[in-house]
Amino acid sequence: MESCLELRAMPSLFSLYRKIFFGRKPGWDQQPLPHLQVSARQVPLSAVKVAEYADVCGFAFDGRVLPPTYLYVAAFRLHATIFTHEAITFPLLGLIHLRNQIRCYRSVAVDELLDIDCAVGESRETDSGLEFELLSKVYSGDELVWDAVSTYLYRMDKPGRRARPPKGTDMDWQEPVFWELGEDLGRRYARASGDYNLIHLHPLLSKRFGFDRVLVHGMWSKARCVAELMPQIGQRPFAIDVAFKLPLFMPACVSFNAETSADGILFELRDQKGRRPHLVGHVVFLD
Repeated sequence: MESCLELRAMPSLFSLYRKIFFGRKPGWDQQPLPHLQVSARQVPLSAVKVAEYADVCGFAFDGRVLPPTYLYVAAFRLHATIFTHEAITFPLLGLIHLRNQIRCYRSVAVDELLDIDCAVGESRETDSGLEFELLSKVYSGDELVWDAVSTYLYRMDKPGRRARPPKGTDMDWQEPVFWELGEDLGRRYARASGDYNLIHLHPLLSKRFGFDRVLVHGMWSKARCVAELMPQIGQRPFAIDVAFKLPLFMPACVSFNAETSADGILFELRDQKGRRPHLVGHVVFLD
């Protein structure tokens, strides 16, 4: 099945979440995922919302240049539109975000009108379930200014499978930076980003998915790490890949560290003691 949908305007979060929360999807039907593409043209951005996002993620926003991860927030509405399509038989809620790659080809200004294309990419069945990609591209006129690949997992438990706990790299962890994460971080990020996944909002809601406490949004973790690295990145075009490792529950104290490599910057987000990795990432410059 192939479907291309061009929206006249960005969909409202209220209508999307009404479908997400109250719609019923039976689960993956063991069929190849359809090729779905959703596009929106001439999308305006709000400097007020960008400032709110920048504040919760730790970016220094000058009122003009977007934080590099902000366009994921804009693309997320089209992601949600894809998940409410009848051809997708499993729900958005409960999906696990495994990996995310963003490529920033140049800085984007808040007053640019943007064209956004999102599509279902490759999918494969693994020992953990169904892995699949969502592809996002953002254009200013005919110029590709930003793109992203997000890899998700629809978990399917299989008998006899035992997951090995992930380990950090051999990065020196003598002088990390520490961040205190309050219990309200998930709600603050949800208001700024529009990502109201229940596992990030309140313990009573996260318990529906087997978690005793609320989890940090994976894309907040990535954004906070990027914000910390912006003095080193500057205005250069770059790609930033992350793998999400262990869930990060709130409230918490986490540690961050980075080191320069031959081709960029390596970085990690770990627990307070520096033992358990929550996120591992790599910045590569494109110029």
